[in-house]
Amino acid sequence: MRWLFVLLAAAVVAAVAAVLIVLPGDPPPARVSQKATPSPTVTEPTPKVPEFTDDCGTYETEEKYPYAVTGYWIMPQSNRCTWRKQLQEIHSVGGDTVIRIGYGLQYRAVDDEGRVLAKDGTRDSLYEDCVEDGLSCHDAAERDLRRAHPDNRIARTYVYRTDQAFGPDLFRCSEIERSVAAGKRVYYRVLTPMDGSDPSSCDLGTPKPYDLIIIAGAAEDSLTELLALGDQFGIRVFPALPLAPRDPKTPIRANPDHEKTLRTLTRRILQDYGVRFADRTSLGGVYQPFEVQMAASLAGNPTLQVYAEQHRIVEQELPGKPILISPYLDARKRVAFGQTPAQVAEGFKALVKTGVGIIAPQDSRGTGKVGLFWPDQRDDEVDERLRPVVGETTYGTAYHGSTRDYYREMALAREEMLRAGHEVELWANVESFEPSGDKPCAPQGTRGKTDKKRLDQAVTMAGRYVQKIVSYMWSDFMTCGSPSLEQEVMKDWDRPIAVDAIRRGHDARDGVEVRGYHLKDGTVTVTWPGGAAEMVIATTGLLDEDPLEELPDGMQTAWVPFDWAQVPAGEWVRIGVRLPSGQETTEPLRVRLAA
Repeated sequence: MRWLFVLLAAAVVAAVAAVLIVLPGDPPPARVSQKATPSPTVTEPTPKVPEFTDDCGTYETEEKYPYAVTGYWIMPQSNRCTWRKQLQEIHSVGGDTVIRIGYGLQYRAVDDEGRVLAKDGTRDSLYEDCVEDGLSCHDAAERDLRRAHPDNRIARTYVYRTDQAFGPDLFRCSEIERSVAAGKRVYYRVLTPMDGSDPSSCDLGTPKPYDLIIIAGAAEDSLTELLALGDQFGIRVFPALPLAPRDPKTPIRANPDHEKTLRTLTRRILQDYGVRFADRTSLGGVYQPFEVQMAASLAGNPTLQVYAEQHRIVEQELPGKPILISPYLDARKRVAFGQTPAQVAEGFKALVKTGVGIIAPQDSRGTGKVGLFWPDQRDDEVDERLRPVVGETTYGTAYHGSTRDYYREMALAREEMLRAGHEVELWANVESFEPSGDKPCAPQGTRGKTDKKRLDQAVTMAGRYVQKIVSYMWSDFMTCGSPSLEQEVMKDWDRPIAVDAIRRGHDARDGVEVRGYHLKDGTVTVTWPGGAAEMVIATTGLLDEDPLEELPDGMQTAWVPFDWAQVPAGEWVRIGVRLPSGQETTEPLRVRLAA
């Protein structure tokens, strides 16, 4: 993907402002200055060699089937060869970004022997092997604290599990902090004053209460391995920040009672990253995994304070590396918390102010919370795959707006934030699953397989407004079923996808500009009630395969002549693209002239 330090081209702003209506004789839109791009660093990782071999086998690093989606979430894997295979597959379909699912910080009780207890009150087997000098890590840490001063004590105990290993920069006070090796596990004993001050000096002589954080880590660092794979395949990696503990009364919110401890854990981990990985091009940034709903009320949500705290630490310890978040949408009318596009735009602004660099809202079509439809389809029955969520109804009855409406409003909100000096990108996270299926794709839940046609439709709806398209997720959802969605993409990767069409003249000729993927050698088709026209791009128009604009990687712009006078005002027009192979857009664009 190109990260450009340029003025936003007039065409981009026109695409945002035009919505779905093609207006005759629109004046040139005002340009918006963009100071810098906050997304991953300008220097992109590139594949090192055409193929390479290790214990997992031989892998090609060639991009074979470049699709519109260029980033995916991945799950932690105990088998490193699985990761290796996944990154090779992701890169082969054009992926240049992977986002790690992460783990959460948890507050835990301990028994009389200092053993960590699970939530059901039994001993947690994951932490039983954390033993020093015959004592539990908790009791050994408290012993060491009291050697420094008899009134020192451990007030609270937290645990954090991960498949990562850390270096010595995780610690600040070697007198009381250390790692404990136990088989394939390495435990890290972190101690910090309960007030969250976490001083750089090791002052143990003043008695105070401490928080103990026991990290159950790995002997081999998964992030080091992922970054090495990123170097090989030209893929940026976004590891997850520690997930905040949830409010027990309102689990969709972070618990502010543990904010100080979370801040310490975040700082320690990022200090370690800063020493080991700050110069790695394949470290694209970090992922904030605590999800929130995009809503007008977000400004008062305590989770945003947690966001801001963690994000300040990222700016301090990993300068230049952006924070990526992926909030979700809910457009349903029949639930009290459903939000309109305008309300979601307000939520977008609130999130920008926490310091995030990339906002990748979930399109929420996979969960059924938003529908993919055009304005002239509001009275149509919803896709039957949405009925488990909204019932047998129409789009207009079920939803406040379509995916396109929400991304349009967020794009306008982003422009406002750019003008105010905030650097942020808008990505689209298109969900590659259905609310339910005959054979669920994931080990838990009912979510089932979707198909490439529906994924193309999601790209069509969001693609005109964003700087990148990513998808939740590769593991399970792209690889389940027969054929899998991955196989469908590989077979049909070069099908054209149009995301935008506007009326635009060229050399005193009226015409239409189409933006999308795989437009080369295509024919633009325009149909309306009572008429149709076809224009071959190569012989009648123009094709820009690499527009110097802030567009997702792989997007192209085509212009063809078309006399809009032949279309009655107010009529809906369908615009698509067909290739010589017979492949054509599965989701035509729908626009209309203003009356």
